[in-house]
Amino acid sequence: MSASALFDDIQESVAYLANRCSLQPRFGFILGTGLSDLADEITDAEEIPYGDIPHFPESTVESHRGKLILGYLAGVPVVAMAGRFHYYEGYSMEQVTFPVRVLQAMGIERLIISNAAGSVNPAMEAGDIVFVRDHINMMPENPLRGFNDERLGPRFPDMLHTYDRALNAQALALARQMGIRAHEGVYLSLQGPNLETPAEYQFFHRIGADLIGMSTVPEVLVARHMGLPIFVLSVISNKCYPLEDIRETTIEAVIALVTATTPRVQALVKALVQAWK
Repeated sequence: MSASALFDDIQESVAYLANRCSLQPRFGFILGTGLSDLADEITDAEEIPYGDIPHFPESTVESHRGKLILGYLAGVPVVAMAGRFHYYEGYSMEQVTFPVRVLQAMGIERLIISNAAGSVNPAMEAGDIVFVRDHINMMPENPLRGFNDERLGPRFPDMLHTYDRALNAQALALARQMGIRAHEGVYLSLQGPNLETPAEYQFFHRIGADLIGMSTVPEVLVARHMGLPIFVLSVISNKCYPLEDIRETTIEAVIALVTATTPRVQALVKALVQAWK
């Protein structure tokens, strides 16, 4: 797709959504594996299947609802992606990140991204929450590759202040007040869909990662490209370090564990939204 076609497609999607719902969202959410129940906290909701939105792909991942939801969270107008797209599903990086560009064009002030991730930090246990302070990108493709349309963002976006450490500190303080185990950490992104080998877990630990997953970084890159503030929350789904703590796992086990954390995540996110409004 040419850069001008991408820009035009974004405008077409935004126009369609504006005709379906007049709500002007302040915050955008990407709800990852096992976290889509947070969408149930959105009131006065208008739910729009991805398949109805021009140029949107359709999610194929178990536990992802595949809907865009507009409504109110803690009294604040929001738009939420109940399910995201992954490179391992066979989509291009442009398709994976297209919804982020649409949310930005809808006028959101901040993008809140959630995911499930494995821990390669021995201090981070399954069920803990981690606020991402930086990332390591080991994806084989970059969504910013190709001709750059300056209407969307600069050719070479700087990544120094991608993650807001002040927001993370606020989130950590709120988590402590609420009795929730939380950390700040570095997220490493891989293509997937297979889980990693013990040797890979060891390597990721040694190069400075705290948690690993198969999403988020492409969306962060595109949000940063457009100057959209980002806040990323991960739920630790399984412990992958030290090596003797590794246990064989399944997607069903990941979903079950992350779903069990949903009440805590919901309460924390609602408290953060109220603090930011």
